[in-house]
Amino acid sequence: MEAIAQALYQVTGADKESHYLRQLLERVDRVLAKNRTLAEDLLAAHQWLRQIADCLHYPPKPSKAQDRSASHELEKHLSSQMVAGEMEALIRQFRPTGRCQPAQISLDNALQKRWGLYAEELLFCYDIPGLPQDNLQLETLFGRLRRHQRRISGRKSTCELRDFGQAQVLFMAENETDLLRQIQRVPWATYRQYRQRLAEAEAPRQFFRRLHHDALGTAQTLVSQHTARRNALAQNKILAVQSAQNGLHTT
Repeated sequence: MEAIAQALYQVTGADKESHYLRQLLERVDRVLAKNRTLAEDLLAAHQWLRQIADCLHYPPKPSKAQDRSASHELEKHLSSQMVAGEMEALIRQFRPTGRCQPAQISLDNALQKRWGLYAEELLFCYDIPGLPQDNLQLETLFGRLRRHQRRISGRKSTCELRDFGQAQVLFMAENETDLLRQIQRVPWATYRQYRQRLAEAEAPRQFFRRLHHDALGTAQTLVSQHTARRNALAQNKILAVQSAQNGLHTT
């Protein structure tokens, strides 16, 4: 929302074409002012969550060889007692009590509950060489296998299928040559038509994805398009007035 407001502040025109954007900026500013305390609480909770992750010493994804070697050296000196001590010290420091801190209070309650129930089971990975600290890679592998099985069986649609379209075509062919011959039977104009319909159907989802990952850049692009369109309309209006004046002079 702050990125959208920052982009909307670049609209300086006072004409009627920018009236909607000025009203939108007022709404965005109102929402930001109303939720600023909640956003600050959520930001603080996220910072505490990063400290929790640092206490657990999750292995990073280094890109350089020296960073990778430093990570391996740190893992050699880690132990369950060291991690437990760091985590318990952090839990003693993390005591949100304010009324305007619901996110931090929820994080604190969840942390204490899970640490009290599963602390011993979570710390085995620091004493057993080669045991990963999480099963994310294994779950990722299972997820890819599950999605592949669903895709080839047609039992259930997945989000990945949306990238390929809203429909699937089943070909029955004995070899690749036969498959190519069947595909080539589709007229090029028909393919282009349905490809355009697919792009139009995917456009809203792609727009919201860009807005989510780069709100400022997406909003600035929209504002730039609006400014260019507004300048074009103003130029057309000037040309129309000049044309009308020239017509009067000739008569």
